Amino acid sequence: MAASPESLCEFIDASPSPFHVCATAAAQLADEGFVELSEADAWPADGGRYFTVRAGSLIAWKSADAGAPFRIVGGHTDSPNLRVKQHPDRFSTGWRIVALQPYGGAWLNSWLDRDLGISGRLSVRRGTTVEDVLVRIDDPLLRVPQLAIHLSEDRRGVELNPQRHVNAVWGVGDGPGDFLAHVAQFADVDPRDVLAADLMTHDLTPSRLVGADRELVSAPRLDNQGTCYAGLEAFLAAEPGDHVPVLVLFDHEEVGSTSDHGAQSELLPTTLERITLAAGGTREDFLRRLPGSMVASGDMAHATHPNYPERHEPGHLIEVNAGPVLKVQPNLRYATDGRTAAAFALACEQAGVPLQRYEHRADLPCGSTIGPMTAARTGIPTVDVGAAQLAMHSARELMGASDVASYSAALRAFLAPA
Repeated sequence: MAASPESLCEFIDASPSPFHVCATAAAQLADEGFVELSEADAWPADGGRYFTVRAGSLIAWKSADAGAPFRIVGGHTDSPNLRVKQHPDRFSTGWRIVALQPYGGAWLNSWLDRDLGISGRLSVRRGTTVEDVLVRIDDPLLRVPQLAIHLSEDRRGVELNPQRHVNAVWGVGDGPGDFLAHVAQFADVDPRDVLAADLMTHDLTPSRLVGADRELVSAPRLDNQGTCYAGLEAFLAAEPGDHVPVLVLFDHEEVGSTSDHGAQSELLPTTLERITLAAGGTREDFLRRLPGSMVASGDMAHATHPNYPERHEPGHLIEVNAGPVLKVQPNLRYATDGRTAAAFALACEQAGVPLQRYEHRADLPCGSTIGPMTAARTGIPTVDVGAAQLAMHSARELMGASDVASYSAALRAFLAPA
C-alpha cells in the first residue's frame, strides 16, 4: 500500500512516545513477515527480513548478503515535548501540580492550554528482574494554564521560564497527589513495583487533514514521525537488488543523540557489522562495503513561512505539496555534499517527484540532524533530506498532504536505485 496522509495520521496517533513509535513500527514489520532479533542472541545466517529494537530506537533490514553495499534511510523517533520530573508531585495555592520540564527545543507557548495525556514506559520489578511496560493515558489528565492577559504587566504575556511556568495542574485538594501511583494503576501495575519511569506529555487532539481541500496535515510530532512513517513505508516497498535496504530510527536526536541508542552511539555500525558477520562475511568484508553505501538522513524541513518570509534564504522558496527537500549547509550542520545530493536527485527522478533545495539563512543559526553524526560514526556518505512543514517544534505542526506520498516514494527509490 502506498503511503498516504490518512495512514500517516494513524501512525502518529498510535505513537505518542519514542517507545510507541518503535512498537508501532515493529508491529507493522511483524505483519509483513519480519522477525525481531535480540542483540544478545546469535543472528541467523539466512537472507531474511529482520529488525531489532533498543529502547526508543529501531533498525530493520532485508537480505543478509555479505558483500552488497547498504542503502540506509534514517530518522528519529523523539520530538520536543514536556517530560515528567522524577519527583513530580507539587501543591500550590490549592492546586495539585505535576512538575514538568522541556525536552529538546520545545516551543513552550504552544503547550499552554492544551489537554495533555501521558505516555512512555515504566521499569517494573518482576521478582529479581526488571521489565519495561509501555504506558499510554489518553485521558485529558494534565493542563498547563496560560496566565490571564489581565495579569501580565503590559498585556503582551510573559516570557516563559522553563522551571516555573510549564508545570501542569491535574486536580485540587488539600495536598499533593501521587501522580506516579495513578499512572501505575492505569497500566495495571502495582505502584510499589515501579522502580523508574520515563514519562512525557502528548497533545490529545487527533491528527487530521485540514484546509478547504484537505490538502494539509495538522498533527503533533510531524518532526520527525513524518520521516519515521515515510521511511518505514519506503523500506517495506523497497526490494533488495544491488544494495541491502536498511531503516534506522534513532531516539534522542532532539537532545544531541549522545546516548546508548542515539545516532552518536555504536548501534548502527555494530548492527551493520553483525549483519555482515551473520552472513558469513568478515570484518574486512564489512569495511569494504561501507564506501559504496549511502545514508539518507531524513528530517523535516522548513517551508517558507507566509507571515515571516524574511526569515528564509532568498532564492530558496520551499513550498508544501511541492516535493521532497534536499538540505545543504556548507558548515556541515547537514551532511549533504555534491555526490550525495546527486544520488538523491536521481532518486527523485526515478520516483517521478519534484525536488526542492533548501539553504538556511547565513545570519541565523542552523539546526542539525542525525546526518553529520551518522556520517562521522560510520564513514558512510550521507545526504540530508526532508519534507516541508510549518511550526517545527510546536505542539502542533503542519505539512502538505501530498508530500507524504512523494517523500516516501523518493526514499523508496533511494533505497533501491534503478
